[in-house]
Amino acid sequence: MSIPLKNDRLLRALRREPVDCTPVWLMRQAGRYLPEYRATRARAGSFLAMAKTPELACEVTLQPLARFPLDAAILFSDILTIPDAMGLGLYFVDGEGPKFERPVRSAADVDRLGVPDMETGLRYVMDAVRLIRRELADTVPLIGFSGSPWTLACYMVEGGGSDNFARIKALLLDDPATLHRLLSVNTDAVIAYLSAQRAAGAQVLQVFDTWGGVLSPAMYREFSLRYLTRIARELERGDGASRTPLILFGKGNAPYLEELAASGCEGLGVDWTVTLEEAARRTHGAVALQGNLDPATLYATPDAIGRQVRIALDSFAAGNGGSRDGHVFNLGHGLSPDMNPDHVAVLVEAVHSHSTR
Repeated sequence: MSIPLKNDRLLRALRREPVDCTPVWLMRQAGRYLPEYRATRARAGSFLAMAKTPELACEVTLQPLARFPLDAAILFSDILTIPDAMGLGLYFVDGEGPKFERPVRSAADVDRLGVPDMETGLRYVMDAVRLIRRELADTVPLIGFSGSPWTLACYMVEGGGSDNFARIKALLLDDPATLHRLLSVNTDAVIAYLSAQRAAGAQVLQVFDTWGGVLSPAMYREFSLRYLTRIARELERGDGASRTPLILFGKGNAPYLEELAASGCEGLGVDWTVTLEEAARRTHGAVALQGNLDPATLYATPDAIGRQVRIALDSFAAGNGGSRDGHVFNLGHGLSPDMNPDHVAVLVEAVHSHSTR
């Protein structure tokens, strides 16, 4: 029997149970906006060295919790660990982001891919999860995560980031069967990866569909939603109060909220292009909702941040029959390196104080 968490607000909110106040965590809460993170990265020598060294990954995972009364820790890692373990050769270029030495450009390239072994090629991730759980000492839950099959495919085919997604959209149109084979192996890998993180100690799981919003509606349903639904339905998560919740997050997913809510996930992360009132009304309490403050709000004054936090919290309640239960506060995307940590403190305090039951 597992030891109860000292702070289980996040788990209770994802089960849509009553909590004393709305839980809050922030995408990229461990990151370059923190001076202590920058110091650790300088010591490590590179982002990848930090991510692939469990002790350093643990250190930066815990840094924001030492500063702010956040309601969860999220594993410090990268969504591109899976394709790296598939042999594509992940590296980072300053100012340009992630790149792959061997991008996927043909049916033959897809045929060479397979699900990596989680305790060899991705052992460093599982070791980090185990270490973080031990260091957290059951204070708050640990979130594990993966990129979505479509988002991983975007990086794998483009060879890195992209402004127009020309290569993968050309593949989608010219050879959809090959793209479906790539998405299928990515889905198998994501399910195995999240299962391994859960076995290592992750108590919540999130899938980041960062680039789902670049697709037309028909293409989104065929090449992203289809595989997100497979993950939600096939990923073993347990039952009852011990079930490990799965959150599906996607930029630009507002047109598909009803379909995502029917996927089998426990939580649905939304960005700031839809109000929480609308999202709650459209999903009818089928899932918990996570979000959805525009990250740019953090550049404003503390008073403005507090006002926008209250607007988001009240918007959810307005769409949820006046109840605040079933809401996890977050940004609609991640924190940026030039954001002021003091403004993050204002946000967290405003969430807890305004939502106190």
